[in-house]
Amino acid sequence: LMAITPDTARLIVNNQETEIPVNQLKMGDFVLVKPGELIPTDSIIIEGSSTINQAPITGESIPVDKTVGDEVFAGTLNGNGVLRLQVNKSPESSLIQRVIRLVEQAKTETPPSQRFVEKFEKIYAKVIVISGLLLGILPPFLLNWSWETTIYRALIFLVVASPCALMASIMPTLLSGIANGARQGILFKNGAQLEMMGEITAIAFDKTGTLTTGKLQVVDIIPRKGKSENEVLQLAAALESCSEHPIGKAITQTAITKNIQWQVATNVTAKTGEGITGIVNSEIITVGKENLIKSEVNNFSSYFLEESNRLQKQGKTVIFVAQSQEIIGLISVADTVRLEASQMINKLKSMNIKSIAMLTGDNQQTADSVAQNLGINQVYYELLPEDKLMVIKQLQQQNRNVAMVGDGINDAPALSLATVGIAMGNAGSDVALESADIVLMADRLEKLVEAINLGRRANRIIKQNITFAIGFIFLLLVANFTGNINMPFGVLGHEGSTVLVTLSGLRLLK
Repeated sequence: LMAITPDTARLIVNNQETEIPVNQLKMGDFVLVKPGELIPTDSIIIEGSSTINQAPITGESIPVDKTVGDEVFAGTLNGNGVLRLQVNKSPESSLIQRVIRLVEQAKTETPPSQRFVEKFEKIYAKVIVISGLLLGILPPFLLNWSWETTIYRALIFLVVASPCALMASIMPTLLSGIANGARQGILFKNGAQLEMMGEITAIAFDKTGTLTTGKLQVVDIIPRKGKSENEVLQLAAALESCSEHPIGKAITQTAITKNIQWQVATNVTAKTGEGITGIVNSEIITVGKENLIKSEVNNFSSYFLEESNRLQKQGKTVIFVAQSQEIIGLISVADTVRLEASQMINKLKSMNIKSIAMLTGDNQQTADSVAQNLGINQVYYELLPEDKLMVIKQLQQQNRNVAMVGDGINDAPALSLATVGIAMGNAGSDVALESADIVLMADRLEKLVEAINLGRRANRIIKQNITFAIGFIFLLLVANFTGNINMPFGVLGHEGSTVLVTLSGLRLLK
């Protein structure tokens, strides 16, 4: 987390630029940020405008337009504009530092199951030792046993009451489950999380990069009458091939995929937050948002306006293409839903997962569109990392055992606090992978269903083993008390039950 923030900042004092360590910045200081640089600390823009890549904070793939009066966050990436900022939070109070503290705090919270096991071990050991002492002292007075019989039965009691079979009921099963998961591309960091995975009743998903691919793709191309989709895409790619903007890259990649060749554009000018203009074959081409196109064209067609509104309601970003001051078409781009996501959500519902929620830093329109597509009813949008943490706490109050599935830095606090944090292996950030308890190495959502089934199966085998172990120990204790067992048989019964539950746990390897 600390690595995504710069070490130094350009401090401006009396119009003189000085490079100083970020931790020396104070509230009210003026800072200069050049194109392609990271924002050093949370600040307010007082001069300039740019597009800011907020993916490290919100997880969203489309950069956000920022201008005078807007707040920018430490660790986000400035686009192609020069910004003059005024620090409004000290570096230690910045949003990214709060994320770091939230992760540390969540990681120090001990799971309830672990506290229960620790208490049980202490109590059981004391009970056995005290019971053994009482059995070695009281029977001659209460049952008229000889001291030889009493000592012998007390020793057998200590052997058969030893919880080896009980303890072996758990770990071999969990280790077998971890090995099985690893073969399927599901990495459990410890056995406790495998066990908890079988108890999950609610799951929260990050949107970008988890339920969606995390990459912008061209979804629709709507040409004017007399123009083809390829012609619209060809002119758009001629300009966008000169751009580093994610939307431009998506348009260019689509043209390449379709084997479309384009003319080299000249006099290309990027208009921050609006679009791009240039000349292709001696004609002025404009590719950009509605406001830019309205200022460049002679007649803004109501047809394209209606189509734009329709596509935006579906959560898509719309880009207009104009040639010689006339709109020739529009292109929509979106972060598309993973192919397996819908089927996986339906499967989870059939597995009696009571609550399925989607968490995102994106706007309501985009969030609702994706959620409706996937059949998710609980939607939380425009969330910062600390907001996601609060949603997880809320879900835990309602459902107790909550899994969080995410892939970004902004998911780290929620992944740490959730009963089980699950990260996408290939797409996941280093911070997400470190914060998570389980990693889906194959980056395939259907593995989540397999992880839950593996956890539930592990819990069933553990319960079977514990029931057998306790029952067998009880039978040996009764046999010892009635005098129907000797030391060799007690040892054989004790060791045999331990071996049997261990072998039973190995069933999870298959």
